[in-house]
Amino acid sequence: MAGLPVSFEFFPPRSPAQVEVLQSTWRSLLRYEPEYFTVTFGAGGSDLDATHQTVLRLQSESGVPVAPHISCMVDSPATLGRYLEEYRAAGVTRLVLLRGDRPEGSDYPGPYRHAEDLVRAVRAQFGDAFSIEVACYPEFHPESPTPASELKYFRRKVDAGAGGAITQYFYNADSYTMFVEECRKAGIGIPIRPGIMPITNYRQLARFSRLCGAEIPRWILQRLEAWEDDLESIREFGLDVVTRLCRQLLRDGAPGLHIYTLNRAQATERLLRRLTEA
Repeated sequence: MAGLPVSFEFFPPRSPAQVEVLQSTWRSLLRYEPEYFTVTFGAGGSDLDATHQTVLRLQSESGVPVAPHISCMVDSPATLGRYLEEYRAAGVTRLVLLRGDRPEGSDYPGPYRHAEDLVRAVRAQFGDAFSIEVACYPEFHPESPTPASELKYFRRKVDAGAGGAITQYFYNADSYTMFVEECRKAGIGIPIRPGIMPITNYRQLARFSRLCGAEIPRWILQRLEAWEDDLESIREFGLDVVTRLCRQLLRDGAPGLHIYTLNRAQATERLLRRLTEA
């Protein structure tokens, strides 16, 4: 089912049962011919080894290019170099480089404080061996004091060598469109792929959004709060909302959709079926 430019994000499984779920999920999603997969890590880099193992397994078994997330929690240039050498040997050609979340109550212990430092280090050591994606925030990172500072930090990552970006999820298409316009005016020309979070669970979405600073528009929030535990109503409403969002983004020129699957196929498949309907 080709034609829709999509990529999918997974997290490293933490048990044999979760390994089976992920295996089933990525196999189900292959029919949509994804451009690539990404694999996240836990806060503080806690799942870096698990990310590494998951990336190598997916790269070997799926036939889809896989991009590991690497954060500033890497403890040394030697550790970074070791991971990247192994990735390169396995045929990995794309990375997602992030500042990452600080462990609660601590500062970054390693040599990289910002994503731009990590991007610069990879470029210095490996040149153009990897395509580098970074994060960006149409609704602005919770720690950015102003919209102008958000653009400034993003520009630094691009100047350091990032070739593309994936956004934090959002539900207001105008926030993405305006952000891209502001980037272009500021001379930032790299592709900016919107991150898409299907809506399936009110409490889970509210928790994620509090942590990452993503805004849930009031008209959406009121409906989700009213249904609360009525998961079927939430899923149907969420499907309508996210389908309309994605259609508008693609009409407005988004280079593709990066879907946060949470290692489950059903919500992503329902969304993609809607989007590919005539």
